[in-house]
Amino acid sequence: MTRFNYFHKSGYMETEEAVLALAALAQSTRLEAFRALVRHEPDGLAAGDLARLLEVPQNTLSAHLSILTRARLVTSERHSRSIVYRANLTEFRDVAVFLLRDCCGGRPEVCEPVVETLQACCKPRRKERSRA
Repeated sequence: MTRFNYFHKSGYMETEEAVLALAALAQSTRLEAFRALVRHEPDGLAAGDLARLLEVPQNTLSAHLSILTRARLVTSERHSRSIVYRANLTEFRDVAVFLLRDCCGGRPEVCEPVVETLQACCKPRRKERSRA
């Protein structure tokens, strides 16, 4: 297996792991399912709710969620009679870092716009003060 020198929770992120995750996201229903789960973090969504949100039959969604789960981009947990799915943001971060790790080739100004964009979209919102 090809190794990439980015330390991953289980050792080194391998090219095959990144390919599996990227392939899982390279289909429109799976990509939209993952994006919907990201929007619903940290609570996640029950499979039926996600199917209704995406307007996809439950059996079709189940197959897509299985692929995302095998790629470790999605986790699931049984709650009574339903299964709640959540985005695995740690794995997604590892894949993104895998892609960007050496993008600058020793020239940080090359990746600076990407980093700035990520920081801008992910800034914590300020809590508004209540006026008493």
